[in-house]
Amino acid sequence: MAQHRRGRNLKTLWGLVLLAIAYSSWLYYQRTLTGTNELDGIIGVLLGLYICAYPAANAVDLLFFGRIAGHQVSSRRFDILWLALNMLVLLSGWIVIFIGVTRLITR
Repeated sequence: MAQHRRGRNLKTLWGLVLLAIAYSSWLYYQRTLTGTNELDGIIGVLLGLYICAYPAANAVDLLFFGRIAGHQVSSRRFDILWLALNMLVLLSGWIVIFIGVTRLITR
């Protein structure tokens, strides 16, 4: 079984945070993305799930394989910052999911 190594891609994680901020701020200032709350909500939920997928995969690597994103634990300080960035991405994904769900249930 070939092992897929993603590595610690900081640009991807920061890009996901910026994507969550862009979606949230667009809906805050423009009130709609597509013109309908249902479609805005579906886009928000799917986008939030996509954003949460990356830190979830890193957590699975850490819990089951004892490594962080393809590397053995190296420096303690960098590992703590890496985990904090993953938590920030996960939190931003949850916020996007929450915004999407509220768009789906509001009339």
